[in-house]
Amino acid sequence: MAGRTTLLETVNHQVDEAAGLLGLPADLRELMKTPYREVTVTLPVRMDDGTLRVFRGYRVQHNGVRGPQMGGLRYHPGVDPDEIRALASLMTWETAVVNLPLGGAMGGIQCDPARLSGHELEMLTRRYISKISMVLGPTRDVPMPDLGTDARTMAWAMDEYGRKNGHQPACVTGKPLELGGSRGADSAAGRGVALCLREAWEGVLGHSLPGARVVLQGFGHVGSQAARHLAALGARVVAVADLGGAVRRPEGLDPTALATHVRTHATVAGFQGGTAMDPAALWAEPCDILVPAALGGVLDETAARAVQAGLVVEGAHGPTTLEGERILQARGIPVLPDILACAGGVTLAYFEWVQNLQQAFWDEGEVLARVDRTLLQAFADVRAQVEQYHCSWRNGALALALSRVHAANELRGW
Repeated sequence: MAGRTTLLETVNHQVDEAAGLLGLPADLRELMKTPYREVTVTLPVRMDDGTLRVFRGYRVQHNGVRGPQMGGLRYHPGVDPDEIRALASLMTWETAVVNLPLGGAMGGIQCDPARLSGHELEMLTRRYISKISMVLGPTRDVPMPDLGTDARTMAWAMDEYGRKNGHQPACVTGKPLELGGSRGADSAAGRGVALCLREAWEGVLGHSLPGARVVLQGFGHVGSQAARHLAALGARVVAVADLGGAVRRPEGLDPTALATHVRTHATVAGFQGGTAMDPAALWAEPCDILVPAALGGVLDETAARAVQAGLVVEGAHGPTTLEGERILQARGIPVLPDILACAGGVTLAYFEWVQNLQQAFWDEGEVLARVDRTLLQAFADVRAQVEQYHCSWRNGALALALSRVHAANELRGW
């Protein structure tokens, strides 16, 4: 592929590579790459100033042969159909890697939530759910929070879905506890990143995590929680960057104090517990482990050449471009892929869905223990694939996911 590839091209290329390991024919590859259903809706919303704005929303249901589809709802100015298709595909492979009885979907609205009031966001969410509710539901497609959305968004979504279909808390996940959300939801995604990082750094590469230097690109929900859990495991978070700036401290930043600063200032910039640095220089910061935990496509060819880490752990979906990964592979830097390292969030969401369906709830310790067991088993399963095929971790994870989806296809008679 000439030039920089899009996220959708990247995901489809990676699926083809893994399918090649399994010997899957071209027609089955095409089937597995093609979404089952795509919905596009226009969303007129009366703004607080009285003007009428029309937004565009999407929901892509990629694959449901293993169970109801589950995937995020993203509010971001960069949302477009191809991005949503790519993320829906990744959710299919992510749920299969951790062996959840689910398929993959993704939704999004092209908007900037930071420029919308709470009332405008609520009206936008309700209009979106109302327009696509016929393809949603606890046994069809279950949205969960993603970039730009949160528990409040999911509460509105659940309420709007319930207006037409009756009260069904299992129709979305990531809800507030008071509305059927699960304990442990705030930390599961970042905890999963830290857990997979530990397994790779200590169990595979044979290093000690206490004292290891970690660089985080992104300090949102996942990045901040990953930092907290890594610090608890003895690692040192030596540099962090976000859209507003970057800070470094070779002795280790205090993730709790940094998170408090970010809640007040909406950026790591200005944090007094570290020294300001150029965010563009983050990739070249000397460290043991690099965790890109923000948007997709950031770890490109230029960034990959600058990386000074011994391991890359993807804390976001699609952060590494094809060109970037080729360079990292040539340099001998392994990449732990998003569909494994990021799976703590969807695993927790699955257990919230289960609790809602059963109307029986577990304490936080039990929920997180179930998530940990699921991720550790998935890590071991992917490692077995890597050793069997002598391939990259991404190819091993995708080969595992593809084999499980392919088996479900065959059993259903497709």
